[in-house]
Amino acid sequence: MVVRLDYTDGMAFVVIDNPPVNVIGAAVRSGLMSALDDIEARGASRVVVTGAGRAFAAGADAREFGGDPVPPHLPDVLDRLERLPMPTVAAINGAALGGGLEIALACRYRIAAPSATLGLPEVTLGVVPGAGGTQRLPRLVGIGRAVALISEGKVL
Repeated sequence: MVVRLDYTDGMAFVVIDNPPVNVIGAAVRSGLMSALDDIEARGASRVVVTGAGRAFAAGADAREFGGDPVPPHLPDVLDRLERLPMPTVAAINGAALGGGLEIALACRYRIAAPSATLGLPEVTLGVVPGAGGTQRLPRLVGIGRAVALISEGKVL
């Protein structure tokens, strides 16, 4: 199971567990969508999203790049996460890169470990962030800071 869902006192804990760096492939996207279904059905009071091991989520699964897109698509998963009626928190425990940062941006709140790294480095490969990061990041940090991160692919 690449996405675990646990409940404690009505709070849902969603853990992306796809070693070694929790890449976001079809199984993770599907697991996230199933977790969101369960969370809405149970009416959790809060949601915490994190990654297992030393990474939050380190981007898309490059093995899927050459094939046809497999649903659910990350923008759909993140739109659903963003619309949850309860507070959502991204507990960023390590690398949150590409789609991983976009997951964190779709949460209402974010908290990061001192060792966490954040960025949209896919632009250095000519790939535009496609799951809402180019919209959510400027709203959060301002257009000036966001443009530098989005266009240069810097990792903080």
